[in-house]
Amino acid sequence: MNNFDLAQEISLVSDQAQWVGVRTFNEQTTYLVSRNGLNSEVSSDIQNGMMVEVLSHDGQLAYYGTSDISKDGFKRAFDEALRLAKLSKEHGLTNFDTSIRPPEKGEYRTPVKKDVREVKLTEIQSQLMQLSERMKKFDNRIIETSAFAMLTHTSVQFTSSNGAEWKQDFHIISRDLSATAKEGSEVQRRSTGLLGRQWGFEALEMDELTAEADKIAAQSIELLTAEECPTETCDLILMPDQLYLQVHESIGHPLELDRILGDERNYAGWSFVSPEDFGQLKWGPNFLNVSFDPTLENEMASYRYDDNGVVAQKQYLIENGTLMRGIGGIESQKRSGIPGVSCARSTSWNRPPMDRMANINIEPGTSSLDEIIKSTKRGILMHTNRSWSIDDYRNKFQFGCEYAQLIEDGKITKTLKNPNYRGATVSFWNNLTHVGNEDTFQVWGSPYCGKGEPNQVIRVGHAIPICKFENIEVFGGA
Repeated sequence: MNNFDLAQEISLVSDQAQWVGVRTFNEQTTYLVSRNGLNSEVSSDIQNGMMVEVLSHDGQLAYYGTSDISKDGFKRAFDEALRLAKLSKEHGLTNFDTSIRPPEKGEYRTPVKKDVREVKLTEIQSQLMQLSERMKKFDNRIIETSAFAMLTHTSVQFTSSNGAEWKQDFHIISRDLSATAKEGSEVQRRSTGLLGRQWGFEALEMDELTAEADKIAAQSIELLTAEECPTETCDLILMPDQLYLQVHESIGHPLELDRILGDERNYAGWSFVSPEDFGQLKWGPNFLNVSFDPTLENEMASYRYDDNGVVAQKQYLIENGTLMRGIGGIESQKRSGIPGVSCARSTSWNRPPMDRMANINIEPGTSSLDEIIKSTKRGILMHTNRSWSIDDYRNKFQFGCEYAQLIEDGKITKTLKNPNYRGATVSFWNNLTHVGNEDTFQVWGSPYCGKGEPNQVIRVGHAIPICKFENIEVFGGA
């Protein structure tokens, strides 16, 4: 990613600081969209630069990013980072030492069956056009269709004065299909939900996508004549394409240690969780186990190292229902004294790492979908997020979904439109009654998690089984 010896250049300035590290970053993202069978968009974005990080002799960290990947660019960035680190001394909250930057060496590469870069973009766009046209022709009441793919290739290399030298290569594809139907004044939209993973061209396998296109087209028509979701308190079954966002918003974000420490409160919000809750707070029943797992193959945010160079390990955030760890990198762990994980992540070369979700997963339970439905006297099963709202403390929330089914006496009896539910985080998760088995376990992920000032939009993964909750407020309305 550069044409000069970065380790040698670092060695020339290393005596001026406790530690110096450089992260070079190159990413290309291509967006492809077809609407109503026509070519709507093919565009690309390229990011290329490096972030120089300095730990001063006074124990303060500072960063400086540059798109000039050259000897001169490095030296200018180093000088600026060192200047900022020295200025930070009088405002520092914590003094750090080199133990927070381990000298790891290694490599990570996304395992793919076929590199999407070997496929012509015209071939991929042709597939998307076929899919959106197929949905448009399904029924004349379908007024708009869309097929979307986002192809991302990211290369990161890290070199430091204490011998760290590692690189990571990520191949990520996100995809979505949608169909909007209209009859009279009734309009309903059905989609697959934005699905992202680390994978290759296998993400765009046409047989699977054709089956998905037919299903959502049919369900968009079905929703036109469906009954409104009732307003009542009943059992709620959430499918993985909805539950992953519930996990993201009401488990992932409130457990971020920088949020708990107050760093994010003026922008992304605070958290209802306090430092004393770790090891004490009963987040859910004993069979709720939530893991941070960047090692799971092909999930959206799998990696070997976080952007501070800490080796990725699977850790339990919630174990047997009790809150055990926060989502905090090595710096937040030192500041707070709370156990954390390898989660310092940056979205690009011009952003420093911060505490971010990676793969936040619910471990599979023992119940099949059929068993969960049969155990339900009256309940509603919901698919695919449509809207959400959650307060600044990540406590009270409301979610809307695209598609629902009523369950009566252990059987699905009808389709419902405009389903919504609401609750408060801890009471909601303590109302969990069933966790689906491995057959219900699905890997989901989103490229659009925002946080930080200046904003960082990053990729997150959530591997989720089907789950059932009791005594949940549900209601209708778009």
